[in-house]
Amino acid sequence: MVQEAKSTLIIIIIAVLMAFFFTFTNGFQDASAIAATFIASKSASPRKGIIFVAFFAFLGAMLGGTAVAFTISELFTTDSGITTVYVMAVGLLSATAWNLITWKFGLPSSSTHGLIGGLTGSAVAAAGIGSVYWGFSELILPPHELTGFTKIIFFLVISVIIGFVGSYLLQKTASFMLRNSKRTVNKSIIRLNWIAVALMSFSNGSNDSQKELGIIALVLFSAGEMAVLDVPLWARIICAVLLGLGTLSGGWRIMKTLGDRIFKLHPLHSFDSQLSSGISVALSTSLGAPVSSTHIISTSIIGVGAAENPKKVKWSTGRDIVTAMIMTIPVTMVISGTIYYFISYLTGI
Repeated sequence: MVQEAKSTLIIIIIAVLMAFFFTFTNGFQDASAIAATFIASKSASPRKGIIFVAFFAFLGAMLGGTAVAFTISELFTTDSGITTVYVMAVGLLSATAWNLITWKFGLPSSSTHGLIGGLTGSAVAAAGIGSVYWGFSELILPPHELTGFTKIIFFLVISVIIGFVGSYLLQKTASFMLRNSKRTVNKSIIRLNWIAVALMSFSNGSNDSQKELGIIALVLFSAGEMAVLDVPLWARIICAVLLGLGTLSGGWRIMKTLGDRIFKLHPLHSFDSQLSSGISVALSTSLGAPVSSTHIISTSIIGVGAAENPKKVKWSTGRDIVTAMIMTIPVTMVISGTIYYFISYLTGI
């Protein structure tokens, strides 16, 4: 009994630590995408831009609520509490591996897609298809509600559409209104850009951190370490700090892809991209939906480029991003399912 308790404690600690490490990789994956347009448009120096984004991502993680966290924590059910802990740990392992691989190659893949795919794959491997709250029947039958996995997929798709369409319309409108303006108007646009980046960074920090906080809450609750499903303050503080540190540390490859290889950005492009993306993420977060800041920013850049001059958009890079967007969930599902079967074979869980 004592040995079993020790083993349980070890896997709990591993799962929580992996959630923290994933938060750190989230910082240089998603938050660096936010800094990309800000810096590439010369609205801020690299040092000031990164510090600014990191600061507001930290504030978002601290003050951004719990709606997304509870969406994640209520997505999976298994018969055994310890099985749930293993599911979370394996899902985080595969998602973190995906983050590191895509970061290595400078591809702005989505941490959110990787996490949802990783968790879903390990849950299905552990307890079958019924362990995932798919939400299909709730959508098809009255009152036709968006819940569970269906809700997440819907917002992952609609959020990038809002990012693209919003930035396209903003760019068209702003270009028309400023068509006779002097170049000095860029100074005012740059000031507005700092506000838009603050909104986007705060929204991203809130949405990103809550994914990991939901997992930590579910791990602690499933293991009997908490009487009710809730987000502990100490976990929120640690996630906020790690998200900020991740932003400061490692996203330069991704920034180069988004800042240079899709469309040459000027301050107005950055403002339109950040504002439309920030609204999309903030709306999704308020509705409890985990979304991909990286993909929203990516499609918003394509949107401003298409509005400005479609011929200057490097569509091949955009195609690679869309391909990664589509492939990430099924690939990470397979990876996490395979890892879970392997661990299950070794440990007998």
